[in-house]
Amino acid sequence: MKTILSSETMNIPDGVTIKVHAKVIEVEGPRGKLVRDFKHLNLDFQLITDENGNKKLKVESCHVENLITGVTKGYRYKMRFVYAHFPINASITNNNTAIEIRNFLGEKKVRKVDMLNGVTVVRSEKVKDELVLDGNDIELVSRSCALINQKCHVKNKDIRKFLDGIYVSEKGTILEE
Repeated sequence: MKTILSSETMNIPDGVTIKVHAKVIEVEGPRGKLVRDFKHLNLDFQLITDENGNKKLKVESCHVENLITGVTKGYRYKMRFVYAHFPINASITNNNTAIEIRNFLGEKKVRKVDMLNGVTVVRSEKVKDELVLDGNDIELVSRSCALINQKCHVKNKDIRKFLDGIYVSEKGTILEE
């Protein structure tokens, strides 16, 4: 397989500091600090300053853009309960870091999902049967949504007919532009 050489520079916004050390990138902003390790990839990172004094990062990966967006705006995923007959009950425990799902398809089993580090879950006040997951790291927020979704899979029934579950309905940032 051929290795394609590409180079791209991106501006670093005000209030964000980036440190690069041996393919480990540390991004710090107003919402916190995120660290990502890129040692498994064949990438090269350089911090440069252009002629106007603006700081730029020379990078070939969009993961850094997600880190910058996470420490400046944060990520918010919204999930909706979908049910035909038995209403799904969810209670949020452990200081908004865990959720217990009850009465899924009328079952007595309690499904407990712990959120990953830095992710909080709350119920929406405006919309009925909606969960809001917030966090700085897009990977942790989306994986927490996937864990909730996977706990509510219909088993031993026709999934074309039984569409009950908890599904992601909206993806965005906490601070809207």
